[in-house]
Amino acid sequence: MASIECRQICRDYQRGPDIIRTLLDVDLDIAAGSFVALMGPSGSGKTTLLNLIAGIDRPTSGSIRVDGIDIARLSRGALAAWRSQFVGYIFQLYNLVPVLTAYENVELPLLLHSISSRERHARVSEALDLVGLTDRHSHAPRQLSGGQEQRVAIARAIVTRPSVLLADEPTGDLDRANAAQVMGLMARLNRERGQTIVMVTHDPATAAHAHRTVRLEKGQIVDATQETMHS
Repeated sequence: MASIECRQICRDYQRGPDIIRTLLDVDLDIAAGSFVALMGPSGSGKTTLLNLIAGIDRPTSGSIRVDGIDIARLSRGALAAWRSQFVGYIFQLYNLVPVLTAYENVELPLLLHSISSRERHARVSEALDLVGLTDRHSHAPRQLSGGQEQRVAIARAIVTRPSVLLADEPTGDLDRANAAQVMGLMARLNRERGQTIVMVTHDPATAAHAHRTVRLEKGQIVDATQETMHS
């Protein structure tokens, strides 16, 4: 489990002669083991904030502490090492490698870790079993449904046993039945493994699985509900 503390986060981008500010003085505390949904209109800064927490991007100013570590101050190499160990990221469009099997896609993040092939096999098998795809381990992405592809992507995100799981519109490309299955799986990961989850979504039904909703508009937090634990 990991706590997340954002303080006075600003993120600016240069576009020609203009500076575009996507986040402005964002303060946000996320308790260890929470499941938080980030909501808001397109362009509100949701994905920017998610990528900053992931260490994929850096803030223009402010601090982001994950379990007390200010990741904005880490060197590029140290940040990459931290991200590979502590963060799992789930993309809306899966981002699976089409020429690799489900097993090989899930195994990819483990190739950056100094563990034995036996341990890699055990972790990949465990992750595929957890998402209910043990019988699809040798299938290529084109042989899977959209819901199955997203579950492979979730297995890949959790195979390193990260303390923080981040998801950018994880149900945005799924029908309602597959979306419910994926969200049930994420709620289970949060409940049984205690993983801190931060998720971007436009969908109120998807957000309802979270303990707390944080709404952004024009780069600022405009509303944050109190945390409610789900049984």
